[in-house]
Amino acid sequence: MPGSSSSASDSRAAGTRIVAIGIAAIVVILGGAAAFLFVNLPDANAFNARVEQLFIENDDLTSNAEIKLLEILAQSGTAFSDTLASYRVVIFVLMIFATGLLVASLVFLITIIALNRRMGEIERQGIQVSSLLINRDENTVYLNNMEFKLTGAMVETLSALAEARMDDEVLSGAELEGVISGRSAADCEEAAGATRIKRLRDALGNQMVAELLVKTVAKRGYMLAIEKNVIRMI
Repeated sequence: MPGSSSSASDSRAAGTRIVAIGIAAIVVILGGAAAFLFVNLPDANAFNARVEQLFIENDDLTSNAEIKLLEILAQSGTAFSDTLASYRVVIFVLMIFATGLLVASLVFLITIIALNRRMGEIERQGIQVSSLLINRDENTVYLNNMEFKLTGAMVETLSALAEARMDDEVLSGAELEGVISGRSAADCEEAAGATRIKRLRDALGNQMVAELLVKTVAKRGYMLAIEKNVIRMI
């Protein structure tokens, strides 16, 4: 339907915008946090500058022990500078990982929400079937280009449901059994038709798909939850 298609397109566009805004927000927040950390880290050369000042202010230190002490201080300043530089690299790498993980988490969360909404739509509306082709000669059913090999009895069950759907009818279990067996519905048991429906659903495999395709109408019977114009039988 055009309205539902337009609504779905709008929803997808809105979802894409939300994801883009969320990713941008994560990058901005983590970028700001990284900048704050780097700005507030002490200067790597602060220790060396202090040692250099000691050399200048204490040029009267001439003994070997005093000179050795100043050399040790200078070496400590270099080690501190190297350590601080490595910390900066580690922080940068960790921020990159954090950004990647948060972006991935956001994308996964949006994907799960979208899938849950889609599943909810399927549960409310049934399966969106674009084509249902029933080939009686080959006992084959093509549902949205998916091929299902069924037994002859199952194909007859599905064919009876398809014909009823094209006539906007709901078949009870007894009526379904009567159509297939050629007997009067009054002479057939409700359980026989229900058994045929169960076998058909089992053959289709996925329980949710089968339940939504072959819909049970309370106190009335069974019908195909698809549009009439998508049904073809050969």
